[in-house]
Amino acid sequence: MNILSDLSNILIPALIFYIVGYGMVSRVKVYEEFVNGAKNGLKTVVQIMPTLIGLMVAVGVLRASGFMNFLGDLVGGLTEKIGIPADIVPLLFIKMFSSSAATGLVLDIFKTHGTDSYIGMLTSILMSCTETIFYTMSVYFLVAKVTKTRWTLAGALFSMVVSLVMSIILAGMTV
Repeated sequence: MNILSDLSNILIPALIFYIVGYGMVSRVKVYEEFVNGAKNGLKTVVQIMPTLIGLMVAVGVLRASGFMNFLGDLVGGLTEKIGIPADIVPLLFIKMFSSSAATGLVLDIFKTHGTDSYIGMLTSILMSCTETIFYTMSVYFLVAKVTKTRWTLAGALFSMVVSLVMSIILAGMTV
């Protein structure tokens, strides 16, 4: 196991040295390009900051108000029949907006039900195979100035449903 740890400690610096070396051989002003990239990165952060703050505030308000628990209780009766426990419903909803807020819910689920339970397994699989749909769309479309999104939301929601179905199947096989 130490070999893998040592290898991983070597790979990142080796990759950086390779990139710098390749740039120098190619007669690229490596440091100037790095600084320009950092400037462009900061511009991107400034552009997406209002969107990020808005999403985080909205998720925080929903979570603090108890709406997420209400939603879970409201829809949980229907979802229990298809293998989705009521505690998972708020996670599914929040995950579409914020992965960090979803992580907070995951920790709550793990504390309540444990990591090796069906709900714990389902939560783990869902977190690894779903994406923050609205965050990703708003941030990346804003930065790339995409205006014609056509089927993006429908495709992302379909992907979320497929991920949910597969998570239910996989979690059922592990418990």
